[in-house]
Amino acid sequence: MADLHTIVETRRSANNFLEGVKIPQEDFDEIFKELRLAPSCFNLQHAHYLVVTDDKRKELLREAAFKQYKIHTASAAILVLGDKDAYKKAENIYSGMLNLGIYKDFEYQKIIDDINKLYESRGLRFQKDEAIRNASLSAMLFMLLAKDKGWDTCPMIGFDADKMCEVFHIPEHLEPILLIAMGKEDESKKRLRGYRKPIGEYVTFESF
Repeated sequence: MADLHTIVETRRSANNFLEGVKIPQEDFDEIFKELRLAPSCFNLQHAHYLVVTDDKRKELLREAAFKQYKIHTASAAILVLGDKDAYKKAENIYSGMLNLGIYKDFEYQKIIDDINKLYESRGLRFQKDEAIRNASLSAMLFMLLAKDKGWDTCPMIGFDADKMCEVFHIPEHLEPILLIAMGKEDESKKRLRGYRKPIGEYVTFESF
């Protein structure tokens, strides 16, 4: 396990993977166990992950990702989905704290009412945006956790979302957010890291 600075510094988007490398199920289990701690609005945990490691299914996914070769060589292709109906499941998330006495009845009902009011008053566009925002936070943590396990990743938006939903029978309430290719980077084809802006170009303190 590396320190956070090393993980952030060494994580990069891998464009070429070593073919035929298998990711142990144990690594996925440990990554997703830690990933449960990712932040989300009202702790609604909007993110859902479709993990594809089977070679035949991965080729089907590749077809929906414009036949990008990195999907073929990657050990896994992970479709990150955002739940547009996450707020409708708030009772399932908060009922445990009510049953344990952490929340009193009125406190529990207030937070459920607040959640419903927020998501329903702002409409479908907000619900979709929230799915994207919160699943994206989760996806970034996934890539850092994967790097901590020694796996390389590449976030991708180059795919046909409608075709992906059709091929993998994705429920309508789940919005495809991004695709993550995962495996061992082919070091012989590693590219130099791209230009990074100096802090002064992208950080403003107090006000513009």
